[in-house]
Amino acid sequence: MVALSGAHVAEAPPPADSPEDRAYRRGFKRADRRDDYALDRFDEAEANLGDPPRVGRILLELTRYYNPLIHGPIVDVDTRRRVLEALDAARPEEARRLLQERRALYVGPDTEPR
Repeated sequence: MVALSGAHVAEAPPPADSPEDRAYRRGFKRADRRDDYALDRFDEAEANLGDPPRVGRILLELTRYYNPLIHGPIVDVDTRRRVLEALDAARPEEARRLLQERRALYVGPDTEPR
């Protein structure tokens, strides 16, 4: 048996083709690193408007990340609540509009939409 004193074991990368995997491959050296992961999460939320618990988990995650353009969370708690209320009331277009508004605040005025 060989002892690995002082050796560093790298954490296994996330599953291929997940938002986490793309963020992992991108690394921390590119200037656009914050864009892709959050935008992937917005895409996932919009694609799953029929699954309010999943959308709720995604939005909860986005409430934990900082948007320097507005000096606040990417998705604030009030918007998360309003999106989930719209989904519970079977108003997916209202929820989509709210998500797109928060996405626009995140992307900023000088960036083309993805």
